[in-house]
Amino acid sequence: MDEKPEMELISIPASPTPEIQTPSGLRSPRPMSKEGGKSSTAWTPTSFISPRFLSPIGTPMKRVLALVLPVAFSLLGWSWGIVSLTIAYFWQLYTLWILVQLHEAVPGKRYNRYVELAQAAFGERAGLWLALFPTVYLSAGTATALILIGGETMKLFFEIVCGPLCTSNPLTTVEWYLVFTSLCIVLSQLPNLNSIAGLSLIGAITAIFYSTMVWVLSVSQQRPNNISYQPVPLPSFSASIFSFLNALGIIAFAFRGHNLVLEIQSTMPSTFKHPAHVPMWKGAKVAYFFIAMCLFPVAIGGFWAYGNLMPSGGILNALFAFHSHDIPRGLLAMTFLLVVFSCLSSFQIYSMPVFDSFEASYTSRTNRPCSVWVRSGFRVVYGFINFFIGIALPFLSSLAGLLGGLTLPVTFAYPCFMWVLIKKPVKYSFNWYFNWTLGWLGIAFSLAFSLGGIWSMVNSGLKLKFFKPN
Repeated sequence: MDEKPEMELISIPASPTPEIQTPSGLRSPRPMSKEGGKSSTAWTPTSFISPRFLSPIGTPMKRVLALVLPVAFSLLGWSWGIVSLTIAYFWQLYTLWILVQLHEAVPGKRYNRYVELAQAAFGERAGLWLALFPTVYLSAGTATALILIGGETMKLFFEIVCGPLCTSNPLTTVEWYLVFTSLCIVLSQLPNLNSIAGLSLIGAITAIFYSTMVWVLSVSQQRPNNISYQPVPLPSFSASIFSFLNALGIIAFAFRGHNLVLEIQSTMPSTFKHPAHVPMWKGAKVAYFFIAMCLFPVAIGGFWAYGNLMPSGGILNALFAFHSHDIPRGLLAMTFLLVVFSCLSSFQIYSMPVFDSFEASYTSRTNRPCSVWVRSGFRVVYGFINFFIGIALPFLSSLAGLLGGLTLPVTFAYPCFMWVLIKKPVKYSFNWYFNWTLGWLGIAFSLAFSLGGIWSMVNSGLKLKFFKPN
């Protein structure tokens, strides 16, 4: 009897353990029809943007915090800035490859969550503590940073479009944060990764367009007077060291998101003959080529255009402050609007692991499905918690540096340890030494960058308290 190729889609279990499905945890690669078990191939208007197509390409491109990279360059200078950005790019590309390979490290099993893979490597309890909390505050920290960027960008967009006609009683920055948070909460009601495929596509397209427009508009204008490319001078040696570490933390935070890789890969069909890691890695390479085309020009072009005059809010603030009267209002407004769209899309992508963790915990504790009201209520609370954190800590560059340090192990260190513990390369071989070294370097950098972020945040808070403008 001839074997039907469509049946290969279900030849491997979708999860290494019996999985309790939650609204955000639906990971079926493709619904199966009842006629003969064949996959549903009926075309729909969104067929071409299914998660299987978008997973390796669309989602990783949500690099909105690349807009803060020129701030890191203003603290590091040309040499250290380019070297550190290049090393971070290839380091995280290597750890991404590790996670893609470890998704099906054990034949017949698929580790669909970062926490599952950590438990397989470090043990049930240690894996949970090492991976769950960093991934949760990575998602929450990213959401807070997106609220800061999105709210500030909406304010600048309004000022550009409205001009001098709407200056009587404009919204404050905090009120714009609230507007942006409300939009995020509405969109967060979409239940799972499959349902936000369209948002993922929008975010990917807007990321390419706005990042290109931002650096092109910046370098095409005349540079400000008194520009310098030396690192920003600080009053003491210790301040310079902490500022340097905070800048490296900003670069590390720009490459966050590895905690989503396994969840994305789990939406793709996999068989013994055609494992999911092959198309996933091909897609990831394409995605990270475009990411490099976004990150490096923004960082280098932004620093070239503004040097040490770069505001702490990033290149968007610099573009508005120095060239709002030189660039056509329509073009400038379109750039800022694309950033807002990308921030809205990214909020949903990076918040989904938190939603999934809550709903899985609720389902396991109550032994019943998570209702629509419970799910919606949690997402509303989650959105406003991030809003209040953003109000309390409105120092974007400092927050990015601190979160980059705290969450660095998720991207740069843990995957190297997982490779050694699961794949078990020959002891004292190059592979063994290489991964252990990278892993422990990542842990050391995490502690150092976190200290730099804390110092920068405290310093920013003191400046805000004692040096308020009149």
